[in-house]
Amino acid sequence: MPAQVEQLAGDRVRLTVEVPAEDVHHAVQHATSDLAARVKVPGFRVGKVPAKVLVQRIGKERVYEEAVESHIGGWFWNAAAETRIQPTEQPRYEYELPQSDDAAWRFTAEFPVQPKPEPADWTTLEVPRLEIELPAEAVDAQLEALQRTVAEVVAADGRPAQEGDVAIVDLVSDGEAQRDLVVEVGAGRLLEEIEAAIVGLGAGESRDVQYELADGSRHPVSVTVKELREKVLPPLDDDLARAASEFDTLDELRGDIERRIREQLDEEIDRRFRAAAVDELVRATDVKPGRLVVEARTRELVNGFVHSLQSRGIDVRSYFQLTGQSPEELERRLRGEAVLSIARELVLEAVADKLGLEVTDAEIRADLLEAGEEEADIDDFFAEGGADRVRESLRMRKALDRIAAEVKPISAEQAAERAQQEAARASIWTPGQENPGAEKTLWTPSGRSNP
Repeated sequence: MPAQVEQLAGDRVRLTVEVPAEDVHHAVQHATSDLAARVKVPGFRVGKVPAKVLVQRIGKERVYEEAVESHIGGWFWNAAAETRIQPTEQPRYEYELPQSDDAAWRFTAEFPVQPKPEPADWTTLEVPRLEIELPAEAVDAQLEALQRTVAEVVAADGRPAQEGDVAIVDLVSDGEAQRDLVVEVGAGRLLEEIEAAIVGLGAGESRDVQYELADGSRHPVSVTVKELREKVLPPLDDDLARAASEFDTLDELRGDIERRIREQLDEEIDRRFRAAAVDELVRATDVKPGRLVVEARTRELVNGFVHSLQSRGIDVRSYFQLTGQSPEELERRLRGEAVLSIARELVLEAVADKLGLEVTDAEIRADLLEAGEEEADIDDFFAEGGADRVRESLRMRKALDRIAAEVKPISAEQAAERAQQEAARASIWTPGQENPGAEKTLWTPSGRSNP
């Protein structure tokens, strides 16, 4: 939804929004349906009034008024999100009603915006950076996984099933049977209750078990192990390295596994450090996200969460029953995430402005190429205006790069020592402590994104 931003006096802006013809048409159709359900027309039942008769009765202007009034808020907030504008009050709209439902329409909105904070000097901030030793068991686990890929599968006679075995099972429930399922016990491919029932069964043995449905009811199933096989792992030697990888020796294979795990650890350490750096800057900066933008972001998160549940076939009411969480608790948690995510964005935008950071088309193209996109797809992306949609997020990433590079990394031990010192200072009574008056306090996030 194209929009133009005009800076007015102080912290006020004017947003001019162009609504595509198809959105106008949809709004008019929706308004016509709503009015037909409310307006009484002699000779027709409520809700059964033909659109043409309705328009003749109340006039096109009334339909367009309904269309605009019921949709302008959504159009405005979509445009505000696309332009990364954060209103602190409801906008004052100015517009003329559409003349038809098959042409684009334009309106303006004037409102105050979130003041840009003055970021604290991030070069003075101390941020803990994790130092994680490469666990030997992680390398051993990867080697064992490789052993299993080339393991010999033999009959497991005379003992019950255990994790790692390969079982051939029948599942019977409500008279319906699934026969000859090949299951690696403990791999998590079946329901947890069914896999747990297989453990301890020998070939030819059965067990009845129940599992919980989304509505909280219990469903019975009979599990029968028909055959049981075990994996015989080959020895950890050079032959394994040649059979399971492109390396000739076990030492080369182990070195490659260590390198890859180390890279993953370093990426995770860096991700956490960058998040901690911007959060520390948020704490040190006077950032107060406005109520309206927090409400809007919270609604986005709630709607996204609900859609995520529905896409996985989970009923929202069942989710609350299974987790024991209330809708109010979920909303409070997502509101906290909304406050933190907005505060991060405000601080990063302020840093980008202070440093005069910009993102060129060439940088966007290079970023897409590095991500593995094809040249032709990138050309289409630019032609469709995609560059402008990602430019601001890449600009904030640049700002985060600078912050993470210029804060002072400290160890977790140093961070713990600083926290103890702060707690000790806070515990010491000082005159006037019981009456701090209007002492200024900084908002501190409780911890997006996604994101």
